[in-house]
Amino acid sequence: LGLNCLFLEILQITQVIMFRDTFICRVRKANKYTNVTHLSALLTLRKPKVAFYTALTNAGHLGPYNTDITLKYSKVFTNIGNAYNPSTDFFTAPVKGVYYLQFTVFGHHADRLAVHVYKNNQKIMANGDYNHNMVDKYFTKSLVLELTAGDEIHLVLPSDHSVYDDIYNFSTFSGSLLFTL
Repeated sequence: LGLNCLFLEILQITQVIMFRDTFICRVRKANKYTNVTHLSALLTLRKPKVAFYTALTNAGHLGPYNTDITLKYSKVFTNIGNAYNPSTDFFTAPVKGVYYLQFTVFGHHADRLAVHVYKNNQKIMANGDYNHNMVDKYFTKSLVLELTAGDEIHLVLPSDHSVYDDIYNFSTFSGSLLFTL
């Protein structure tokens, strides 16, 4: 996995350098800009754009199950940069940078409500609530993570817990690239 990430990062850096060199050559040939500062400012305008917003399902209750399951956010409303893959249910960082991720989970009369966040198949956050009053309950969590190109984030419903979603999109997962590194 480490070599694949390194290869992707090298490939992306090579593409950026090739784009920059081609752009500078074209501009110099056209004799429109000779100021290096101005050229640099123009190049920074071409930054990667990454943003997604998804909701779980229209099915209602999910769980409880006797094993952990990856949550499938099948309703994709925004996917700029195509970093969220609804087939795998993973968000994959396309570039090295700092990302803002947020999820909201709803429990409709659920006794045990929980979601775990995984980065590259390693649990990095566990969230849960025991709803002994059996009332509707929400929780929202946010993360700011430094990710390298190829890092994967997904959400897991732990065994013996449940969540709820329907046409009103109570349970959501979203994220965006704050800046590249």
